Amino acid sequence: MLKTIKTRSGRTIVVPTPEEDAVINAGIVADPDTYELGAQEFAQLRRPGRPLGSGIKTQVTLRLDTEVIEKFKASGDGWQTRINEALKSWTQTHA
Repeated sequence: MLKTIKTRSGRTIVVPTPEEDAVINAGIVADPDTYELGAQEFAQLRRPGRPLGSGIKTQVTLRLDTEVIEKFKASGDGWQTRINEALKSWTQTHA
């Protein structure tokens, strides 16, 4: 039977069996491009946070038509930046 762990966020993690763990560790040892971190190295790791903003933007809540949002989102990632650029362009032409 699989051993699982439930995280605080609700995710379920399947824990490898001791045999699977041994195979994983053997693969780490055999790979010349990697190594297993020691306890001291592991303790120095930290989760990356959000990248720092430019400091020139202000967070706001703005209600836009669903149609507008869908059009910008349809063109892929960066849709919020494109909305910002469209608004900036409008302010420059309507000064």
